[in-house]
Formats: sequence, C-alpha cells, structure tokens
Amino acid sequence: MPLYYNPKDSDGMGSVKDLKIIEKPEIKKLGIGRFVFSDRYSVFDWGEMPDLIEEKGKALCIISAFFFEKLEEKGIATHYRGLIEDDRLYRLKEIEGAANEMEIDLVRVIKPNFYGGKYDYDAFQKEDGNYLIPLEFIYRNVIVPESSFLRRVKSGEVNIAKFGLDDLEVGKKLKKPIFDVSTKLEEEDRYLNWGEAKEISALEDSEMEKIKRILSFLTVLIDKEVSNVGIENIDGKIELAFDPQREFMVVDTLGTLDECRLLYNGLNLSKEVIRQYYLPSEWKKEVDRAKKEAKKKRIEDWKILCKKTPEGLGKEFKEIISSMYQSVANEIIKENFFDVPRLNEVMKRYEEYKQTYN
Repeated sequence: MPLYYNPKDSDGMGSVKDLKIIEKPEIKKLGIGRFVFSDRYSVFDWGEMPDLIEEKGKALCIISAFFFEKLEEKGIATHYRGLIEDDRLYRLKEIEGAANEMEIDLVRVIKPNFYGGKYDYDAFQKEDGNYLIPLEFIYRNVIVPESSFLRRVKSGEVNIAKFGLDDLEVGKKLKKPIFDVSTKLEEEDRYLNWGEAKEISALEDSEMEKIKRILSFLTVLIDKEVSNVGIENIDGKIELAFDPQREFMVVDTLGTLDECRLLYNGLNLSKEVIRQYYLPSEWKKEVDRAKKEAKKKRIEDWKILCKKTPEGLGKEFKEIISSMYQSVANEIIKENFFDVPRLNEVMKRYEEYKQTYN
C-alpha cells in the first residue's frame, strides 16, 4: 500500500510505516505528512507479518534521514522536511535520540484501475504534476544467486545484452551498475522494460534519461557511504514523484536495509536475511502457488487464494535482526544512537545462528 496521500483515503497505514496527514495535497499544491516508522516488517508482498522487530522503525527512519540530507547537500530535491521530536521539526544532527517520525511533502497517488486481468494506466496521460510516479527504479551493482534478475535471465525473460552485458558472472561486481524498473502500485510488482515503463507512466524521453541520471547518482552516493564502514551495496530501489511544477523529487525512504540489499563480509544484513528465513517454509510455497493461481484466474488479490499464514520468527533470530538494523544505523551515521554491539560482533552471532538452522 503506498504511503502517500490518496484523495479517496484518510490517514494511511502500510506494512512497515504509518502516515499522518497534516495537510492534504491538491492538484497544484503539495501537502504535508508524517511517516511514523513502525517495528513491523513485510516479505514476499504479504504485508504485515506476525512479529515486531524492536527498534527497526527508528533505525530505518534515521538512516533514511541521513541519505535525504546528503541529497539536499548535493542539490537534489526530495520530499524530506525533517525529523520529529517532541512534535518539533529537527535535522538529524539536532536530535538527541533516534526518532521514528519524519515529516515529508505529500503528493497525490493515482492508482491504476484493474479490470479484465490487467491494470489500466490511462489516468496518467492527463496529469501534469504533483503525483507519485507509479514505478520503482532499481540499481544492481552485483548479481547474486538470490537475485530476481538472475531468475529472470534463467527463465529467458531477460536478455542480458539489452542491459549492456556480454556475459554474467554471478557474485562479481559489474563494471557499471545496470538499471531495472518495476511497477509500484499493483498488488504484485512486475518488471517492465524501459519502453513499457515510459508508456504506462506517460513520461517523456528526456524525463526517462533524467531518472537514470538520478538513479546513477544515488547508487554512487549509497556505495560511498556504506563502503566507508565495510558494507557492500549489492542492489536497491528508489521511488520518485513529480512536484506541482513537474520536477522530480526522491520520495519514500532511501538507502535503508529494507530498500537495499547489503552485504558485510559476504553475509546479508538487509531484509534479505528475513526472506531467507522464510524461504523453506510451507507458507512461502503456498504464497508462490497462490500468486500463480491468481494470474491464471486474473484475480488482483492473490492473498485470498492463500491457504496458509506465516509463522513468527524465533526469539533469538528476532534479537539478532533487531541488533543488525540498529548497528547498521550506528555505523552508517557514525553516531551511537543505539546501545548495541558493533556490526562485526552482530554478524558473528548471526553466522553462528545460521549454522543451527541451515
């Protein structure tokens, strides 16, 4: 569920963060809202899962604030307005403890209609600005075994030559990042080629090129900041919106463990860790089956066909994941917002734990 103002909705709740609406956006005017980052998590498009991961919300909030403020320093527009503490607006360096609330500029969300088993994006042809672009923009620095890109290559869905690649060495850093794009506002995200993305979102050629330049800049920025603390930036995603003058803004959240696939000494320390935990489960098998059935039956909500629900995470695993989120925030921002061990200690514990369930 998108966390921007939709004229048909009031305050919104997503799978990992809530939205408070301070001022509703209008066609020609930005609104104001506040993200409240929760300790919820979501994997495999399920939405809210059964557990909470302590302090995850604060960690995501301040990491994202860190990267938004870095973008502002470089003159790149974002929807970020600041962090909220005691109902007042602050910059990251001004807060005393980790915040879980961020104030943002709000744009409209125009959701595509679904009928006949397909999504209709005609509404975007009539819009000038002040709305969320209905796409996710993805960068890939390394193709890892669990990457959806590799799965698509193996199935014949992707021709690597169209991404400027002569061959594909799994696990090796690419000479330069490759860019991918998927839908954002559908029940299940689907990958598009850049021509399809341009068509459904009614973007101009010059706008598509600008998006790639922004994506390239963000990739380098995230690389630099995480590599400074020994973290490898494998891949990640960003979201963009148009302001009322149809200028791009970077929106949602940025550079976090939920938006990026990150490695530390070869170990995952992003949401991928939780995905891998659930991969062998009967629930995950049922999710895959339900998604396939929904496509065949042209049903938008595949979850109504799913006959199982996810179980919770183990207590020790939750503690490790919680420490992972907090420690990464400390490392990237270079401040001890959280009282947790250093990242190398957290990852040693994770590696030991992995051996007990592999």
